[in-house]
Amino acid sequence: MQKPATKYFTREEYLAREETAEYKSEYYRGEIFAMAGTSATHNRILLNLASFLNRELPKKRCDVFASDIRLQVESKDLFTYPDIMAVCDKPQFYENRNDTITNPLIIFEILSESTKNYDRGDKFEFYRAIPTLKEYVLIDQYKVHVEQFAIGDAGKWVLTEHNEIHNELKLIALDLTIPLQTIYSRVEFSGA
Repeated sequence: MQKPATKYFTREEYLAREETAEYKSEYYRGEIFAMAGTSATHNRILLNLASFLNRELPKKRCDVFASDIRLQVESKDLFTYPDIMAVCDKPQFYENRNDTITNPLIIFEILSESTKNYDRGDKFEFYRAIPTLKEYVLIDQYKVHVEQFAIGDAGKWVLTEHNEIHNELKLIALDLTIPLQTIYSRVEFSGA
């Protein structure tokens, strides 16, 4: 049996669909992929971190954008919705839209079972093509575990892992420290 042909969409068709869609979708090279839903734990971590950043980033003349603001990666022909983005200087928007950022300094993703391999693999590869990106932070929602990738000397990405609730996440690009207790506040892990 022959596989049906894949339908391809233009960027404009995708963006028009997103304006009326009941759920968010990612766009990659003409294909549209529905995004996975979230959990209460995912949402709590997102709100904990976004609240902290929203309080601290204006002091550094930066903004925080949460999961309803899209990211466009021009060189990869990708539109996606990171969990959180930090943008410093003036936010740059795709084609003057106010819902699609192109210049994040830091991207945060909260891992789920269905997205963790993509977030660590292909998605991180796509994100590394963003000229302004300096850090990428992955937060596990099932245990205390934060993976922080930052641009080091000679443009190499360096991984630092944080596994203890009393650790602190030191964002190099922002000169900002976030206690893991803040990120995981009121999160209950199964088996705990």
